[in-house]
Amino acid sequence: MNASKPSPTGTAGAPANPVDRFFRVSERGSTVATEIRGGLATFFAMAYIVVLNPLIIGTAEDVNGQTLGIPEIAAVTALVAAISCVIMGIVSRYPFAIAAGMGLNAVIAYGLAPLMPWADVFLLVIVEGLLLLILVLTGFRTAVFAAIPAGIKTGIAVGVGLFLALIGLVNAGFVQAGEGTPVQLGDGGLNGWPILIFVIGLLISIALYVRKVRGALLIGIVIATILAIVVETALGDGGDALGWGLTVPSLPTSTGELVAAPDFSVIGLFADGGFNVIARWSDIGFATVVMLVFTLLLADFFDTMGTMVGVAHQAGLADEHGNMANTREVLAADAVGTLLGGAGSASVNTVYAESAAGVGEGARTGIAPIVTGALMLVATLFTPLVSLVPFEAATPVLVIVGFMMMTQVTNIDFKDPAIGLGAFMAIIMMPFTYSIANGIGFGLLTYTFVRTVQGQGRQVHPLLWLISLVFLIHFAEAPIYALIG
Repeated sequence: MNASKPSPTGTAGAPANPVDRFFRVSERGSTVATEIRGGLATFFAMAYIVVLNPLIIGTAEDVNGQTLGIPEIAAVTALVAAISCVIMGIVSRYPFAIAAGMGLNAVIAYGLAPLMPWADVFLLVIVEGLLLLILVLTGFRTAVFAAIPAGIKTGIAVGVGLFLALIGLVNAGFVQAGEGTPVQLGDGGLNGWPILIFVIGLLISIALYVRKVRGALLIGIVIATILAIVVETALGDGGDALGWGLTVPSLPTSTGELVAAPDFSVIGLFADGGFNVIARWSDIGFATVVMLVFTLLLADFFDTMGTMVGVAHQAGLADEHGNMANTREVLAADAVGTLLGGAGSASVNTVYAESAAGVGEGARTGIAPIVTGALMLVATLFTPLVSLVPFEAATPVLVIVGFMMMTQVTNIDFKDPAIGLGAFMAIIMMPFTYSIANGIGFGLLTYTFVRTVQGQGRQVHPLLWLISLVFLIHFAEAPIYALIG
């Protein structure tokens, strides 16, 4: 649970062994058992990506009409996530899990692939990852993080919480696109067994949480999954007659349904055609390539930053100014994850907001993502078991974590118009535009604008002026494309 929030520099207990000292387990008020439980919770909260990413990347056609295949992308999605999580855990020692980024994979599948072959797409992802790593190693990315005011960082954390809650509600089908309205409750009402499973899972998780039961979120997922299997077995027809969101929960009936040999044949696809990037991208034009890289870079840059801020706040690992130790290590590990995502043909890998599920279980160190990574590695072999947990059973956790992160809103000084309006824009634009990066962009632009109107432009850090300009360019991409197209 999250009953206590040890300070980043607090000492809750003397390190008992080398592992404890390396990961600062006792210092952060945690235990190895708690970290393992947190890693499990994070895995179940984000395991959907092993199923969902292949449906996006694996089914999209490139400029030549080629598709990569669902089984192949499922295998590399889990493998790259496993390696990236372990690297993040060891390098940063924070409870941040990492995998193929939602939203970013859609940009790749529907924005890049129609313009170039898949090999060129993943080469572009690698280029973006290299640029990110350079920005980290030069200290620029860390400096940007430190330049953002504490109140805006808190607003970003709250926005991430609302975004997580919305993801949970949408993935469960509890909130859907409306008829005459942007969104509505269910399909016009709360109908169907999957919705009932979600509601029961949410109520069970809330009850366990308020009773401060250890492992409340994970227990809620397990109970809801069992109920889903029972309902599907009793009332389903082996298909999707009950209307499950993505996966149909069912018990495996044979060993063949338990174990599936992973197909890693798409690894290294970026190398097809050599490394003459000028020749490979000449057909679509240099200016277009620059804009595509810029789009990926900006989204990846600020998605990671926003998630890191939100999860760190929730874990009590940020100081009163919203800063945290070893930021550079977190961002470096994230950049390496992007490089691995390109090399493995698994899309851009980025820090997952669902890491907050593990934090909600008490995770405070890098042991948690290592556990998540180990489970992701197992998932390459047991894809049917990963698919066992339906959205409706896992997403109640995201709603509760959204509440946890929302509680930080009281730390925002809304009496300061620049901080208040900036934080407000960050909070509302994340869920309303379904993008962490957009929320950060509008939040920082608003803060900079209000400070200028107040005649206090000198209080704005020079890096924030630069970032504001970058976001203005980003939000004006459509007319820029029209000019160069």
